[in-house]
Amino acid sequence: MNRAAPLLFVLLGCGQAWSAEWIAYVGTYTRGDSKGIYSYRFDDSTGKLTALGLAAETSNPSFLAASPNRRFLYAVNEESAGSVSAFSIDAVKGSLKLLNSVSSRGAGPCHVALDKTGKWLFVANYNSGSVAAFPVHDDGSLGEATAFVQHSGSSVNPQRQAGPHAHSVNVSPDNRFVLVADLGLDQILTYRIDATKGLIPAEPLLAKMAAGSGPRHLALMPGFAYAVNEMLSTVTTFQYDAANGSLKEVQTISTLPAGFTGANSSAEIALNPKAPFVYASNRGHDSIAVFRVNIFDPKHYGTLSLPGFVSTQGKTPRNFAVDPSGKFLLVANQDSGNIVVFRVDQSDVGLSLAGIEVKVPSPVSIVFARKR
Repeated sequence: MNRAAPLLFVLLGCGQAWSAEWIAYVGTYTRGDSKGIYSYRFDDSTGKLTALGLAAETSNPSFLAASPNRRFLYAVNEESAGSVSAFSIDAVKGSLKLLNSVSSRGAGPCHVALDKTGKWLFVANYNSGSVAAFPVHDDGSLGEATAFVQHSGSSVNPQRQAGPHAHSVNVSPDNRFVLVADLGLDQILTYRIDATKGLIPAEPLLAKMAAGSGPRHLALMPGFAYAVNEMLSTVTTFQYDAANGSLKEVQTISTLPAGFTGANSSAEIALNPKAPFVYASNRGHDSIAVFRVNIFDPKHYGTLSLPGFVSTQGKTPRNFAVDPSGKFLLVANQDSGNIVVFRVDQSDVGLSLAGIEVKVPSPVSIVFARKR
């Protein structure tokens, strides 16, 4: 079993304390008051957010991704005739300039990710259950899709799983594979990053989840993958084999406190880059579940502890993001229209309110791009 994680966390957490200013971009649904992507100045020494305004007017930019060099931003346009848009970033003003838009090759694109070189972009089309790869040009603009895969099949829930629903595209730490969580199939499918096409199927092709799980998003680190399962409100821990991109399930744990009986669906999952924590959001319980990663017990290495919980101080936390310093967690509460900042600390839960909140209509995703 891979033992890189403890060293990873130690190395990431032992550097000198320093502060940086970032631009935080917020993707939204534009079905109400929102007009597109909003930007904020973020100070990672205090957690303060300062509104910069509407960065780009665009339709339903529900999920965003920043290029590795932080010069470009990409957004899915979650429509029936789906598209993905490329923007250049004005590092002074935080504004965005549209470079181009291309078809996502499917309906309802809901997730976007770039490979670590910034040369390939991947999109998951939820409604039509497909994935596509796009070349990224030197100027940040997108070419038409060079790879397209239509998923097929179903699972046990006739309302939610009558067909495929690709929900996220997740690039492996070594940049060799893309793992696609398909909620409709209860599967995580593995694709190989290809220098010519962008994406090709890999063997073994898939990991099967418990029936009715509804895998949604993944968090990856060397040797392990963590999947948040929307429909059962669970997180599944996998051993990840970097040689072939395969997954082996080792644990499934609830994202909810014992005794909770209300309606809930889990949404986002993320690792803290500087500390052994995994976070997951609950829509319904309206909380962040905080799991500690076991990095000391060899028999249970990489597994998660029973979580602690913090209220998100809002309704329907669809997405959240850990800032690059690992010191703050920002939660986007979609239905209450607010972003709430939490401080990562040494409390029993590991998160506490930072006393910072901003209003933004229908926030869905948050990404960071370095300003200076």
